[in-house]
Amino acid sequence: MINTGKLAGRTIFITGASRGIGKSIALKAAKDGANIVIAAKTADPHPKLPGTIYTAANEIEAAGGKALPCIMDVRDEKQVINAVESAVAKFGGIDILVNNASAISLTSTVATEMKRYDLMNNINARGTFLVSKVCIPYLQKGTNPHIVNISPPLNMNPIWFKNHVAYTMAKYGMSMCVLGMAEEFKSDGIAVNAVWPRTAIHTAAMDMLSGPDSQNACRKPEIMGDAVYALLCKDSRSITGQFLIDEDILKKEGIIDFTDYACNPANKDNLMIDFFLDEAVGRAKIFNETNNPTETQMARIFNAINANLSSELVSKTGAIYKFNVKGKESGIWFLDLKNGNGSTGKGEPSQPADATLTMDSENFYAMFSGKLKPTSAFMTGKLNISGNIQKAMKLEKLMSSLKSKL
Repeated sequence: MINTGKLAGRTIFITGASRGIGKSIALKAAKDGANIVIAAKTADPHPKLPGTIYTAANEIEAAGGKALPCIMDVRDEKQVINAVESAVAKFGGIDILVNNASAISLTSTVATEMKRYDLMNNINARGTFLVSKVCIPYLQKGTNPHIVNISPPLNMNPIWFKNHVAYTMAKYGMSMCVLGMAEEFKSDGIAVNAVWPRTAIHTAAMDMLSGPDSQNACRKPEIMGDAVYALLCKDSRSITGQFLIDEDILKKEGIIDFTDYACNPANKDNLMIDFFLDEAVGRAKIFNETNNPTETQMARIFNAINANLSSELVSKTGAIYKFNVKGKESGIWFLDLKNGNGSTGKGEPSQPADATLTMDSENFYAMFSGKLKPTSAFMTGKLNISGNIQKAMKLEKLMSSLKSKL
């Protein structure tokens, strides 16, 4: 996406802009010479996540923009008001708001602690509403004003609720802000839209959630930066109340080759579809040669696992897995990748499991034979995980090594 210069001199207030998608949007706009308000909590380096509001500010100014780093927690009304007032004092107003700050916990109802529920809803839904509320009086005076929420289309398919209803409620709260505010402020010429990625976006937070190998199935944050940039360059009165997908926006701009956006270009045609898109359900359909798994198939899986066990694999993994297999081959199995050279067996593990994976036997065989990606299985509800999700996702490497053996 080539920069047009249309955002030169415009002031853009971005929540969560110290890293990831927020920073990518900021850097794209900075190339036009835009004023960027980096509104985020990260003033000090995080032990696991790179970047602060100050390092982001340096990158923005190096790209050609002007930056104002503001320490701001979207849950704190006073901090939000102070950040907005600081932006207006420095740049004379606000033309664009990007509500990017978000929190995620892919946990079931029983497994969701109320402090985690409150965190997600206070950042995602309440935070988006609050920051929008405080910015709107300035957007009403701004040039070609836009609000963009990084949130999904409102998809009422129950599959997006049953495994992580608390997270879905929080993200849909952001999307409902789009639905309501677009109509409320249409006469003011304020465009209010949502942008969501078609495929998963690789960020440092994604590494923490699914492990660093997840990037092979992801695109870079730059695709979201380009898509939001293209939207912000449009006349605000020409498009509002829309739930847009990054790839669709860019296709309308004439971009047909998305290879460079893939973290691993060689895997560009096998990327993970993001949450809340029904295409993800279709991509996770299982190809199974028999449609009637037998005990021989389950035994075959664990025999193949046994053949691949080693002390090196144990040292890299350090986890015990329990498998609750449902359906035609129901039973409990375990995989110990914490002790000795590793072991497998039928029944309960001798020590408490770090992660418990529950799924139907057909899906279980498809996942271990490479027909079904673990992340896709998890996202579409075919795989339920309790315990340490990050350790559970480490199994993907082992599964990859079994493809030719099953």
